[in-house]
Amino acid sequence: MTISLILRRTLLAASLGALSFTAAADALSDIKAAKKIRVGIDLGAPFYGYLDEKMTPVGSDVDAARLLAKDLGVELEIVNTTNSARIPNLLSNKADLIISSLSITPERQKAVDFSIPYGAIQAAVGAPKSLKLTGIEDLAGKTVAVTRGGPQDKIVTERAPQAKVVRFDDEAASITAAATGQADIVAITPPIIAAIAKRNPSREFEVKFILQSYQLGVAMRKGEPALMAAVNGWIKTNLANGKLNEIHVKHAGVPIPKEIVEGAN
Repeated sequence: MTISLILRRTLLAASLGALSFTAAADALSDIKAAKKIRVGIDLGAPFYGYLDEKMTPVGSDVDAARLLAKDLGVELEIVNTTNSARIPNLLSNKADLIISSLSITPERQKAVDFSIPYGAIQAAVGAPKSLKLTGIEDLAGKTVAVTRGGPQDKIVTERAPQAKVVRFDDEAASITAAATGQADIVAITPPIIAAIAKRNPSREFEVKFILQSYQLGVAMRKGEPALMAAVNGWIKTNLANGKLNEIHVKHAGVPIPKEIVEGAN
């Protein structure tokens, strides 16, 4: 056998191996074959994901993940994660998707791909009614609690450099800190500020001002066109038929912003 023939056969085998690897790397096919989709959700984020009194996962992201699994005809496996571990869990293949109040940012888009927006999240500052805070400049010299790795962490760190930022690993810990008086000011979402007020009404927690609004997306590993098409189609369908909005209203008490719904058309 000539060297050139050996080389051609080697290259052919390598090409076939590459094709097999590409096929094996099709996440949607793998999900359908396993009849199960693993979705990473932070279960320490009331409104979005948390455990009820029966230790059952509930929340808007939980309901959205259940709806997605049902529409795909597969079983849902919830992979409990923390705010800062959402993308690492995806990249390490512990989850197929992340549906966990994950805002679409250019920095995150370098590591993962995002679906079209399925909702929106606001970054807000909350504090007891007695504290006068009207803008981010009022945070100078004050201690502000944030959830590590969340958008509020980045905003406060960059735009209020004179504030002392205290980071908690998940939103449940941030709620506890605010409700028990360990923290007087939190940068988090309005529904969670409402949860703090509900946990300890005597603290009279309220939204002081909105920092920024972010679009939420479903995150997946890069290079998954079939999975991306399936998820985007699912979002468009369930924004149009109102099912995702029903979930949002159920848990947040307000509808999905109009621009998100119209943008999916």
